[in-house]
Amino acid sequence: MSTVPAVPYWHLWTDADGISHQSRCAMTEFDLESIKPPAEPQWQGWRASGRMTVLLTVLPVGWIGTWHENPKPQWIVPLSGRWFVESMDGARVEMGPGELSFGGDQNCRQTDGKRGHRSGTVGDEPAALIVIQLEDAPTQSLACEFR
Repeated sequence: MSTVPAVPYWHLWTDADGISHQSRCAMTEFDLESIKPPAEPQWQGWRASGRMTVLLTVLPVGWIGTWHENPKPQWIVPLSGRWFVESMDGARVEMGPGELSFGGDQNCRQTDGKRGHRSGTVGDEPAALIVIQLEDAPTQSLACEFR
């Protein structure tokens, strides 16, 4: 039998004081089961149900956005290029293809001209991102809540 996987992700979240932070987390709660019998078992982990919006966005070379909160709790997966996310606590995380980020920085307060996060491209190519917005997710998040 294979070992239970650990899938890393970055979590952008808001603390009780309204300040955004980023934590390196891992999803580790998986069950070995068929996705639909008779398919062979595979590791099945965190699931979302309910209404979702899926979009593809491409950040141009040199693009840096203004400070803002994620519009909804959302998973972001870079497909190509590199991008960064900077949280209000000063942490800056760079990510490339296949690295997961969960944007849960809703309900931040304005501090020193910052609210939520800012993001932008890194390097000399655009960053193509797939974004999966969770319409029915709670807007308050805790660090590393996805296991």
